Amino acid sequence: MFAKKKDTVPAPAFTPLAQNEPVQLVSPVQAPVPPPRPKPASMLAQGVAIKGDVMGDGEVHLDCVVQGDIRVGKLVLGPNARVEGSLHAQVIEIHGRVTGQVSAKQVRLYGTAVVDGDITHEQLAMESGAQFQGRSLKFQRQAPAPTAAAPAPAAPQAPAPGVQSPAMAVYPG
Repeated sequence: MFAKKKDTVPAPAFTPLAQNEPVQLVSPVQAPVPPPRPKPASMLAQGVAIKGDVMGDGEVHLDCVVQGDIRVGKLVLGPNARVEGSLHAQVIEIHGRVTGQVSAKQVRLYGTAVVDGDITHEQLAMESGAQFQGRSLKFQRQAPAPTAAAPAPAAPQAPAPGVQSPAMAVYPG
């Protein structure tokens, strides 16, 4: 009953990390990945002054004074905003005052907007009351460049004497 047991090393309840097999974290049935949340807009309120360029790829709402260029994804200038510099974005909405060039696919000037500079755009909308001193320049979409795989069409060559060109063939009517 009280017999002596053989000296054996008991098996550890866990295995050391170095000996573990790689753990597969992906289950055979993957849950659908939710679409990424839109990034919240960056906002600077009235009472702030920025001297320098503002750059980013997100949405920016400014209701402050900026002396410098702004290059962002979407720009909304509030009614108290004053910008001295160029604006570049995909979409620009202006409620305040801009002195400089404006360049965007879509530009919207609200009734309180005052713009002194050229506006380069694909779409331009102005509410009554908006003031604009400058040129409105429409973007010209560039034609897609021919791919390297497709050879450029060869220049037409004059057909040999007595041979009619297929493009100029005359068929009896």
